[in-house]
Amino acid sequence: MTMEAQIKKGVLEMCVLFTIREKETYGYDVMRTMRRFFPEVNESTFYAILRRLHADGSALTTQSGESNGPPRKYYRITEAGLATLQKNIEGWRRVKSAVEEMGIR
Repeated sequence: MTMEAQIKKGVLEMCVLFTIREKETYGYDVMRTMRRFFPEVNESTFYAILRRLHADGSALTTQSGESNGPPRKYYRITEAGLATLQKNIEGWRRVKSAVEEMGIR
């Protein structure tokens, strides 16, 4: 995996966690929000991130049958996810600061 791919993966995961931090959110809404900021990223990538966050305990899922179609899967952040998000934001700020201090903007 290239450095660019590793950075993008970490940033996308941080942004997905940030998106679900305040309220339970339907997976499609997460993807739609993220596509506004990352239009070049494939839809399936966002769903893979959501599945990975659920698998590692950073997000919980619930299903709702309130729509006319199949049940919807909703995601919400866990305490572990909040800790991960905070750690990732702090790491992002350190990297961003170091790069900007070097004169790269």
